[in-house]
Amino acid sequence: MAAVSSSVRRTPLIAGNWKMNLDHLQAIAFVQKLAWTLKDANHDFTAVEVAVFPPFTDLRSVQTLVSADKLPIAFGGQDVSQQLSGAYTGEISATFLSKLECRYVIIGHSERRTLHAETDEQVAGKVASALGQNLSPIICVGETAEDLEEHGPSAIPVAQLRAALAHVSTAADIVVAYEPVWAIGSGQAATPEQAEQVAAALRAVLVDVLGEDVAAKTRILYGGSVKSGNIASFMREPNVDGALVGGASLDVDEFAAIVRYQKHVGL
Repeated sequence: MAAVSSSVRRTPLIAGNWKMNLDHLQAIAFVQKLAWTLKDANHDFTAVEVAVFPPFTDLRSVQTLVSADKLPIAFGGQDVSQQLSGAYTGEISATFLSKLECRYVIIGHSERRTLHAETDEQVAGKVASALGQNLSPIICVGETAEDLEEHGPSAIPVAQLRAALAHVSTAADIVVAYEPVWAIGSGQAATPEQAEQVAAALRAVLVDVLGEDVAAKTRILYGGSVKSGNIASFMREPNVDGALVGGASLDVDEFAAIVRYQKHVGL
């Protein structure tokens, strides 16, 4: 396990990736209900940060709501272009996301890597583009069942993260998300021990590439069949600092319960 400073407090982050679900009206209703639910439960947003990642067509609606009602909920894009402007039909610029007050952007999600054949080099380019516009990239890494069998645990995620950090400086604010492809949507999450083993290996890469101080403050999330019933077990692990939630983030009550994991288990 990487030796990092224990004096740095990493605020847990629970992020909901809506993927291609919810139109802009549904997004408004969801964010309103989520904010009300967490407020009624006296959730401390400084203790556990909450973020949602709606489809691009929803972002302006979410931004307007969050800004007008001063909601303590962060939001971001599900992807970003390597290019800032130009003849790139269908691409979304980091500049556009920044203008919409996005705090984060997901980069290198397994569905982008598999369905759109994104390479490690493209992921690195997108990370650089996001950082150039003061967006915090959530860099996704993970392995398939075949990768796991052939290369063993952590080998592929470690290689993917090292490649993604090619243009990242020690001043950058990044988040890393480990999402085992074999667990996503399967209903069968990795064990907390498996998540911790990979998260520790990823933090070691951060130490090697960016130094101990950056590694100590960088949050590493777990994503893959996360539910309110298993989130606490992951959050007990020293190198797991939150979750990138997929399907469960589409249910307001379930997502709020995941966010409030500390209340349920006394952490």
